Amino acid sequence: MKTEKDSRGTERLIERLLQSSALLSVFTTLAILGVLIFQAADFFLEVSIIEFLTDRRWTPLFTPQHFGIMPLVSGTLLVTIISLLVAVPVGLGTAIYLSEYAPDRLRRIIKPILEVLAGVPTVVYGYFALTFVTPILQVIFPEMIVFNALSAGIVMGVMIIPMVSSLSEDAMLAVPNYLREGAYALGAKKHEVALHIVFRSAFSGIVASIILAISRAIGETMIVSIAAGSTPRLTMNPLESIQTMTGFITQISLGEAPYGSLEYQTIFSVGLTLFILVFVVNIIGNYLIQRYWRQY
Repeated sequence: MKTEKDSRGTERLIERLLQSSALLSVFTTLAILGVLIFQAADFFLEVSIIEFLTDRRWTPLFTPQHFGIMPLVSGTLLVTIISLLVAVPVGLGTAIYLSEYAPDRLRRIIKPILEVLAGVPTVVYGYFALTFVTPILQVIFPEMIVFNALSAGIVMGVMIIPMVSSLSEDAMLAVPNYLREGAYALGAKKHEVALHIVFRSAFSGIVASIILAISRAIGETMIVSIAAGSTPRLTMNPLESIQTMTGFITQISLGEAPYGSLEYQTIFSVGLTLFILVFVVNIIGNYLIQRYWRQY
């Protein structure tokens, strides 16, 4: 049998290992941020931050050159918004059904099938959007071109449905049963319990799932590179071709610009902007989670 001293030594060892893992995660994040800032600094020595944030044209590979990030930001936000309009209603509806209505046997069948969507390679989703979804949408919108934000956003929304539904369902299942039983005892109907008791009690977890889905959508690369096009345009028209920040980084990384040139350094300025955007989204998400966690 282990002595008390051996047990304390084991506990300290496990604590040190877990602490090292946490510090490694923090160090990795800081290292990524440091590289982005260091590399982007050379870019901002040539291009003013004011021009970078206010110019409405992004043509670093053409003459005359323009370095306004807004077209890439608008393209990223447009595709993300479309994907959320698909993923959030479907994902939350699925989560409510699985946690409150579906029998256990049916839940054990549906949930693994749904989560298969998360394992499909994103390049497959990209070609699915380009070759299947876009032709269908062109029947509805004849003016739509082959590369467009709408099909990319819809398919991206399908891709992140499992993230919203699975995490939201777990949050709903964590709601104590006595809250449900108390509501039923007061005469509440099933949909009232699901929406007013369970949904509200699990709201912090639901917000967390949506924030993760937003971060996943903002950082998606292959779907938008294949289906959305590579035309940096400041527009909110989903029928037009756009370019996202990740799509531009992919384009330059494939050798569109010489290494070390100003054009090449744009990927670090865009990457830093992407990092800040995701960071802000997560800060807002954490604020909402803490607020509703205290409230409910």
